[in-house]
Amino acid sequence: MEKPSSVSLFFLLHVALAISTCGGSKSWHSKQQAAFFIFGDSYLDSGNNNYINTTTLDQANFWPYGETYFKFPTGRFSDGRLISDFIAEYAHLPFVPPFLQPGFHQYYDGVNFASSGAGALVETFQGSEIYKKEEGNSGLQTGFLSVVYLP
Repeated sequence: MEKPSSVSLFFLLHVALAISTCGGSKSWHSKQQAAFFIFGDSYLDSGNNNYINTTTLDQANFWPYGETYFKFPTGRFSDGRLISDFIAEYAHLPFVPPFLQPGFHQYYDGVNFASSGAGALVETFQGSEIYKKEEGNSGLQTGFLSVVYLP
């Protein structure tokens, strides 16, 4: 009997690898999962500022906020839903929870990092680096990596 050639072994290895990766991916992920990660200010804040020590100017946890849709104040700077809530609904996702909401969360559908009063420039609310003060650089990085899953 002949010794198998390197080309046959190479071909066989590629076929086995292709079968194992194709078959394995279907068993791990039965469907494509979409996630919605939100960054912004009060236009997109779904309640993060309710969980930080800030002034009431930066919070929306009192009436009339939320009066129409939710029937109670949610921390959204809106009478009802935000633009991000409508986009999530269109994408068949649940309302995206605020990152700072207490409890253990698996952010499979995404998370909302928006915070009222947030700005991209240093001049915006000088001295108010809220997340850095509360979490520190390493805590912030660890927290962010715990909610972002990269396959």
